[in-house]
Amino acid sequence: MPFRLALAILPISALFLAAGSARSQPALEPPAAVAEDAEPAEQAPRFHERVLLVRRGDTLGGLLASAGVDAGEAHAALTALAPLFPPSALRPGDEVGIRLSTDETPTLLEIELEPQPGRTVRVLPREGRGWHAEESLTPRQRFVVRAGGTVDGGLFPAMTRAGLPGGLALSLIRVLGHQVDFQRDLQPGDRFAILFERYRDGDGDILGHGQILRAEFTLSGRTLAVWRHKDGRGHTDWYDSEGRSLRRTFLRTPLDGARVTSRFGMRSHPALGFNRMHQGIDFGAPTGTPIYAAADGVVVSAKREGGYGLMVRLRHASGVETRYAHMSRFGRGITSGRRVRQGDVIGAVGSTGLSTGPHLHYEVIASGRPVNPARHVQQTVRLAGQDLAAFRTGQRQLDRLLARLGAREEVAMAAD
Repeated sequence: MPFRLALAILPISALFLAAGSARSQPALEPPAAVAEDAEPAEQAPRFHERVLLVRRGDTLGGLLASAGVDAGEAHAALTALAPLFPPSALRPGDEVGIRLSTDETPTLLEIELEPQPGRTVRVLPREGRGWHAEESLTPRQRFVVRAGGTVDGGLFPAMTRAGLPGGLALSLIRVLGHQVDFQRDLQPGDRFAILFERYRDGDGDILGHGQILRAEFTLSGRTLAVWRHKDGRGHTDWYDSEGRSLRRTFLRTPLDGARVTSRFGMRSHPALGFNRMHQGIDFGAPTGTPIYAAADGVVVSAKREGGYGLMVRLRHASGVETRYAHMSRFGRGITSGRRVRQGDVIGAVGSTGLSTGPHLHYEVIASGRPVNPARHVQQTVRLAGQDLAAFRTGQRQLDRLLARLGAREEVAMAAD
């Protein structure tokens, strides 16, 4: 957690200073009179600290702006930071610590990040003018930990109760969204077992957590197992037992934590009151929930379109188009002609147009006709040759670890 150490040290050092001052006075001697023209003691600078949580689509500049940091000041600080932490390295779930003065117009005093457990990067003002970045490294030991349990009241709370950090639990749910329909497949009593990384310092204290390495679920009687693997080109992805990538050409769900409120097909329209073809899927979610591009593509349009309200159209390979309607706003830079990658934020959930409440209406158009988005999730990569052989080796090692470790048990591993 940014600034944790600094906050712990400040009160202690203040106590030492006070004790030293008391010992320097002669015993029983009254204090000397203070001259009228003596300068008052300089007070320590006052500041407050904030920890900003990174969500999908966030940038460092945007986070600092939302915290009230001056744009020029933020740009100068981030320019100094870039050699140690380039902007593209920011990931959802990261925490950015900032220290601000408590003046009427807050001044940025420090930025702190922890890109990896045991590695801290700070940006501080130079004496006089400008900014400089510094890095500190703490020796660390890598462990692999097992978390397992039974689903009761939702998968996320079950995983966190079993000891899996919340950020890792959310990332795993997002990965499994290609494989699992959480509305239908998840039942009370289903089981899971997960291996993930943990880092400790030389005293055994936890520095942080790394990645999930393997996960296995028993859902409604069927077993789903997935493994993390880095291929020969250095690309990391999730694979099933046969070495097939879990990544799909199209996301099954283009937003997080949403519930399906209306499926593809004939229905009674909630606003119009009569039956008509529902050409997409509706996902209920709070206003402002980020909406993601379902696949790589190009923005065809981002504008208000009648009953659809604010809508984004994306064009993808093979002539497929996706549509995202009833938005409250468009994503930053989402205009006609803009290229987007799968998972980029293109807008936010709203209730514009013909709508009875905040939700996303999502359509997939293939060969000029609407198709069921739930079925349009094509699989992509399958490992082969040396990549498949390396995957099999790592798969066997992780399988043995999973069988060996008990719940919440951990084992020391070689450095990664």
